[in-house]
Amino acid sequence: MNAIKLKHNTWVLVADGEKALFLKNAGDSKFPNLEVVQVMEQENPPTREQGTDSPGRYNDGPSVHRSAVEDTDWHRIGKERFADEIAARLYKLAHSGKFDSIVLVAPPVVLGTMRKKLHKEVEAKVAGEIPKTLTNRALFEIEALLQAA
Repeated sequence: MNAIKLKHNTWVLVADGEKALFLKNAGDSKFPNLEVVQVMEQENPPTREQGTDSPGRYNDGPSVHRSAVEDTDWHRIGKERFADEIAARLYKLAHSGKFDSIVLVAPPVVLGTMRKKLHKEVEAKVAGEIPKTLTNRALFEIEALLQAA
């Protein structure tokens, strides 16, 4: 992994499947000072709270054997939809010139899903990626991790 240069005005997106923090470095690469620009949250309860039906079944032809159909993972779908929303928000912000470079921080699965959805204009501004969950950390902890990266 290349060292991440967190220059003045570099944005940092800290996201997971339910929350996204858009941060801006008001400091410099030596002493980052992250300020919250925007927070996005999605209510995404576990699948067990979203789907209440028992799994469907279907006949396997003329025999009496019946197979179960896998239940829909609503929680995973919610996370993917949220990654879409984050990617769309990043595009709007990049297109309107709000940031020149951005560092993406998210769990590996969310990072991968988001990466697929990013517009080329946003991709060109990505200065680095960190595959970690940091949404519930304090800003000073995020700053320290970015300094170490």
